[in-house]
Amino acid sequence: MHCMATSGARSKALGGLGQWWGVLAGLLLIAAWINSSAGPAVVIALSALTVAWCLFQAPVTCGAPVRGRDDGCRNNASGILLGCHIRQHRWQKLKMLILRRQVRQFCAGLFSDGKATVVTLAGVGSFVSGLVALVPGVVVH
Repeated sequence: MHCMATSGARSKALGGLGQWWGVLAGLLLIAAWINSSAGPAVVIALSALTVAWCLFQAPVTCGAPVRGRDDGCRNNASGILLGCHIRQHRWQKLKMLILRRQVRQFCAGLFSDGKATVVTLAGVGSFVSGLVALVPGVVVH
């Protein structure tokens, strides 16, 4: 019980910024690309951190299919792969990636609003950044 109270106090001490650590990783990734002395290992690590944040912790809307709404669930969610606090929505979002006829709907949800678009582009850019840093000689100097 004491640990739960401590973690709640810790998140309040950060003022809710604890969920935004991925933005810091993304900014450090940009700085690592600008400063060529950072090296590929740093770029790959920061790319992986930013992609993980985008997929599993970035604050976006849920978007899981809901009866009576064309735009889906409007609850807050963590990451573009996970749904909101409703357990069924988490499974629905993951199932949309597996079922071929629902992949288009999932991809449309990636660009449903401004937050989702920014998180999606940050995740794709970070993934490409990691691949470019992983394959030597791809970047032309």
